[in-house]
Amino acid sequence: MILKAESISKKYYRPTKNASHFEAVKALDFELESGKVTEITGRSGSGKSTLLYMLAGLLKPSSGKVFLDGKDLYSLNDEELSRLRNEKIGVIPQGQTGLFALTVLENVLAPAAIYGETSLLESRAKELLEKVGIADLADAKMTELSGGEMRRMAIARALILDPEIIFADEPTDDLDDENTKAVLELLQKTARKGKSVLLVTHEASAEQYADKIYRMDAGSLLN
Repeated sequence: MILKAESISKKYYRPTKNASHFEAVKALDFELESGKVTEITGRSGSGKSTLLYMLAGLLKPSSGKVFLDGKDLYSLNDEELSRLRNEKIGVIPQGQTGLFALTVLENVLAPAAIYGETSLLESRAKELLEKVGIADLADAKMTELSGGEMRRMAIARALILDPEIIFADEPTDDLDDENTKAVLELLQKTARKGKSVLLVTHEASAEQYADKIYRMDAGSLLN
């Protein structure tokens, strides 16, 4: 086990007539194990992505704690948390993300540029682009990519520093069946190398690649 959450929840204040709080994620415990793909499925709005971003150190819980290698993520200062995320966590976000002033290759290398030397990882970046099927687009800009190509660039970017944990939020959106299979196989192979993969998805075929499957319903996590 590499990541553990204790009694985490997330509430949002809604300034309605009766001024209430909306509980996006109800208090839960969670453990993420090394060497496994853990899938969370559920309807849109069920709290899946909110949970993922809390676990990834990107969204502070309303209550509870998240531990990574024994460190309480949200007790760290911004610089400490940023460095820990950079070293140990890779995130594949929803939507089409990328820095439009950079090429595909430069975008993939962006996490390495924050604290390290990008030149040392250029061959790995090209290898990852090959694995996700867009090696021929290494010198292209974001404006030249389709939604699916941007998504595959984001997957390569999340893996560039060989993180211990990969958080994948709907990583196969915008992808056809062939590329969906390739991405899910890549995430499974990554887990088999001792990494932890948390996969949030609506993709029915993803179940065959998962070692553990949870369902999110109205903010509650169900086995």
